[in-house]
Amino acid sequence: MQDLLFYGHGELRDYFEAVKEAAKKEVEAIDTNSILNSSEEDFVRHFADKYSIEPPILDPDNKCISAPFDVDIDVSQDRMRAVFDRSRPCYVKGVTLTVSVPFTGDGTFFKYTPSPYTMSPPRGEVVGQEVCFVYQQTEPNAEELGKEISRRISDIQQYLGWVRSNIEGFNKEFEPFIREAIRLRKRKKLKDLDLVEKLGIPVRKREDMPRTYAIPEVKRKPRIARPTASGKPFTPEPALEMAEYENILSIVKNMALVLERSPSAFEGMKEEDLRQHFLIQLNAQYEGAATGETFNYSGKTDILIRHEGRNAFIAECKFWKGEKGLSEAIGQILKYTSWRDTKTAIILFNRGKNFSSVLEKIPGVVKAHASFKRDEGKRGETEFRFVLHQPDDVNRELILTVMAFNVPVPEKAAPGQ
Repeated sequence: MQDLLFYGHGELRDYFEAVKEAAKKEVEAIDTNSILNSSEEDFVRHFADKYSIEPPILDPDNKCISAPFDVDIDVSQDRMRAVFDRSRPCYVKGVTLTVSVPFTGDGTFFKYTPSPYTMSPPRGEVVGQEVCFVYQQTEPNAEELGKEISRRISDIQQYLGWVRSNIEGFNKEFEPFIREAIRLRKRKKLKDLDLVEKLGIPVRKREDMPRTYAIPEVKRKPRIARPTASGKPFTPEPALEMAEYENILSIVKNMALVLERSPSAFEGMKEEDLRQHFLIQLNAQYEGAATGETFNYSGKTDILIRHEGRNAFIAECKFWKGEKGLSEAIGQILKYTSWRDTKTAIILFNRGKNFSSVLEKIPGVVKAHASFKRDEGKRGETEFRFVLHQPDDVNRELILTVMAFNVPVPEKAAPGQ
């Protein structure tokens, strides 16, 4: 009799816990400079990819059967047969057939018990990327054998459905789990650095830290490489809080709505005129900290807000002139930002063009840029959020929000009106 499938290595939930523990230990082994100098999101994406699990997928349409061959079958325990002495083997000639069903994914999971499960799991043997069933019969019947093969495949498919559901749950829960592990690791290393700095004692570097841990076998090669960071010691840097960034964007959004609702008041305005319109409101809330056409890093930027001696917000005001124009605006943003600048925006005005078409093109333009890293999704119908990196350092990330606004072209008044 063949081995039980979905049995032998324990419960699937125990496997998941082992994977999480291994991932957590790997995070805890990341050295100080790497965890602090590298992008947190890049680490999350790397670990989520490395430890994601792919369930087996059966392919019954491509099953095959071996050529039959003769075999001696013991029928001593067959109660339907007249056997004089059942204490000894009684052999009759029969036939052996092997049905092989291919599958993709990791065959390891044919040995773990999912939830739910039945008290009589299917039997079979995993050989490479195939599940094999061996049938031995003394009086072969094609119709009955066909039904038995279909039943066996159906039972396996039911179990694989449970396995897939369990794995989908694990993959969904793993990303927030590993994100929290990375954040705790960063928080601890920052606290350790602060303690060492306060003590004022030279630090001796440890060379005996373990680098690897035993983990459940993962056969799939990760697609996302672990982020690399420079060997320079980490230096803490101030950063603009996201709440403050969102507040600046809300001011911009409110002023843009004025343009949309009162097109005649802004008819004929050029980019510099529109920029001045925003600067007035930004300065009202940031006490004169907002400036226009300010030199910064390797160029001039349209809107710059300085806070406590550093650049807190950088933005470009542009009319939509096609994909090339938007791509050039992204390049300008990257030129204007130093590594301390992480919050940026492009305020994009559409006048006289198909606005829906413009909105459809924006994500593709940003994603095609050489410095694109991640799409953070839409913030409403006309606002898009992305993460880019500095051209010379993939770990120096900046947030780019593209805010598109439609400025209708007012109709000209008829003569005499």
